Amino acid sequence: MAGAAGPDAGATGERRDMSQRDGGQGTGAGVVRMSPARRTPVGSVLRAVAAAVAVLLGIAVVVYLGRAGYRDVDGRGLTFVDCLYYAAGSLFPADYAGVTPISTSARLASVVVIMPLRVVFLVVLIGTTIRVLDERSRQAYKIKRWRSRVRDHVVVVGYGTKGRSAVVGLLGEGMRPENIIVVDTDQSAVDAASAAGLVTVQGSGTSNEVLRSAGVPDARAVVVAVARDDTAVLVTLTARELAPNAQVVASVREEENVHLLRQSGADPVVVSSGTAGRLLGLATSTPSVVEMVEDLLTPSEGLAIAEREVEQTEIGASPRHLSDIVLGVVRGGRLFRVDAPEADAIEPGDRLLYVRKATPATG
Repeated sequence: MAGAAGPDAGATGERRDMSQRDGGQGTGAGVVRMSPARRTPVGSVLRAVAAAVAVLLGIAVVVYLGRAGYRDVDGRGLTFVDCLYYAAGSLFPADYAGVTPISTSARLASVVVIMPLRVVFLVVLIGTTIRVLDERSRQAYKIKRWRSRVRDHVVVVGYGTKGRSAVVGLLGEGMRPENIIVVDTDQSAVDAASAAGLVTVQGSGTSNEVLRSAGVPDARAVVVAVARDDTAVLVTLTARELAPNAQVVASVREEENVHLLRQSGADPVVVSSGTAGRLLGLATSTPSVVEMVEDLLTPSEGLAIAEREVEQTEIGASPRHLSDIVLGVVRGGRLFRVDAPEADAIEPGDRLLYVRKATPATG
């Protein structure tokens, strides 16, 4: 199979994607990860300290208001500092080996200095464990909620140069980041996708179990953006088997391998080397044409190519006479260019491929 051995030319110097890492071999079950909540450490600590101080003061006030029912060890009434010490001792009980602060200054030092140091000691011992368990619990809850709510999502296999560009295009079309699932074996690629707010699954796209974890059976579309043509065929076959009705879009380096991707179940097949070569050829004589093509392919600025349903008032009219710049008519899953005889008159159920003003991505 042509192009199977060489890396993607556009990925030179870039991070290799999952197909280059594992050579198409399965790596077991995928690990789903949601984008972590963006909380600063300082903010988390301040919120925890504020909550602890509020609880401490609350107990001290309750004891002080009911101080008539309390007596100190020497039989005298309680001051507010005594109540504060009692509250701190109730929250953080400890055996001082018979040593008990009696004076007001000693009790105040115990509350202000010793008790906080005890808390710091406990945080050093068990803080990391609690933080890890808490993050795992939040992840498990978020994943469970995501699985129950996700619909109409897109799975992108491979987060290299092509995969990242595909995600940018999806976000530019208004898709929410949580509805985009990235599959890759490279830890750095998974981390980058997660930092962008995407759902990630670490594993090989050639594995049934990994693609099931990514929700391929219920996906609207699967984008195969791996670097090797042979791996693209395997991923496409696996995805098509799991999702017979989903749209599978694949990228291939060499044009002679297009028929293999189509036979494997891919719908549109994009030839990366052929497309780039044609643009390079145009750039030598008409660079402005290349600039316009790039503009049309960038959904967040300038002009963009989009697809829409026809309006009732447009049925029977010629697409060339509409206010929109129509490029083609999609009828029954087939695309007819605007100059084709089949596109002379718009029919019910048609969809129009047209040029619109791009809107900035909001995801």
